Amino acid sequence: MVKHGYKQTEIGVIPEDWNISTLETQYNITSSKRVFQSEWRDSGVPFYRAREIAVMGEGVPAPKDLYISEKMYEQYSKQYGAIKENDVLITGVGTLGKVYVVKKDDRFYFKDGNIIWLQWNGRYSSQFLKQLYRTPVLTDQVFGNAGGSTVPTYTITNAKATVVPCPAYQEQCDIAEVLSDTDELIATIEKQIAKKKAIKQGAMQELLTGKRRLLGFFGEWEKTVLGTVSSFYTGGTPSKKREDWWNGDIPWISSSDLTEDAITSVNINRYISKDAVEHSATRICPKDAVLVVSRVGVGKVAVAPCELCTSQDFTAIVPHRHNPHFLAYMLIPVMKELAMQAQGTSIKGVTVEDIQKIIMPTPTIDEQNQIVDILANMDSEIEALEQKLEKYRQVKQGMMQQLLTGKIRLA
Repeated sequence: MVKHGYKQTEIGVIPEDWNISTLETQYNITSSKRVFQSEWRDSGVPFYRAREIAVMGEGVPAPKDLYISEKMYEQYSKQYGAIKENDVLITGVGTLGKVYVVKKDDRFYFKDGNIIWLQWNGRYSSQFLKQLYRTPVLTDQVFGNAGGSTVPTYTITNAKATVVPCPAYQEQCDIAEVLSDTDELIATIEKQIAKKKAIKQGAMQELLTGKRRLLGFFGEWEKTVLGTVSSFYTGGTPSKKREDWWNGDIPWISSSDLTEDAITSVNINRYISKDAVEHSATRICPKDAVLVVSRVGVGKVAVAPCELCTSQDFTAIVPHRHNPHFLAYMLIPVMKELAMQAQGTSIKGVTVEDIQKIIMPTPTIDEQNQIVDILANMDSEIEALEQKLEKYRQVKQGMMQQLLTGKIRLA
């Protein structure tokens, strides 16, 4: 039963005072004039394909790799029109349905057929439409109508037939403003995270190479062969046919449970039994073992937050002369280099022997501990920002579901 004050439509339940219409009644929908690859230039007016428009739609500046001549741009602009503020560009190939709203000072040309051009006429809020294209109300239509023999496409015909909700224009603008403000907040946090990660990367390059020494520490760092100062464990996967083996209390992880460049991020959501450990190739690794992904996902590194077991994609290292977190930080670039060199018949991998041969700088444990403290504090700041980012993304998702369907109305 539909709630009082609302009505059922082909795109779902909306307020009674909202209408629905197709996009062709709200915009003039077309595309650009064809530009052949032979007409691309190294300078002039930027020329964008669907991939650049998709990036720009996420608020990231697109690389300016391709251009057309000023003469061609002026000629096509006069004959076929040029983009203007609030026009909407939608990707029709590749990543479908990504939306870029043209800004006041934009001056570029774009690839025909790959990008759908909605020419704004003041009847519909383009920022409101951009938010709609992030919801199932429109994504279901984009992908449901996508045609093509091998590559799905969203065509001008599809766009014209796309059905959208139509609140009053001012309400569209108000909703778009609230959601855009949240987008800006999210973008600000993303920039803060990127900045913090860049600072951490610089600190790692200085501290983990000895280029920058902490107060009170002098002298050359000793170099040790990792295999002579560590113990090693390998993992395995118990049979999935034995359901009882997957109902225990011993954590078990695969390479997908680690996050790139985040040594304290280990997602534990599967557990195996003691019987599974005893009758399979996996072994229990001690807390603080350094977990190195040596096969599928090769290159990831983390520190075990507790006793756990791993899949066969791991080599676990128990260091005897290294702070585990120091060793993990040190191994990140080393494993990435080994990953690039890794060879295999079907799965690229790094062997236990490869890891054991690594020559590892070994400062005093006190210096290791202080370096770890600095980098761990940076990691904590990044993690806090990432948690904040995820919170605001969830808030934004909830706001979209409520505002773009009229479940919550702005006063």
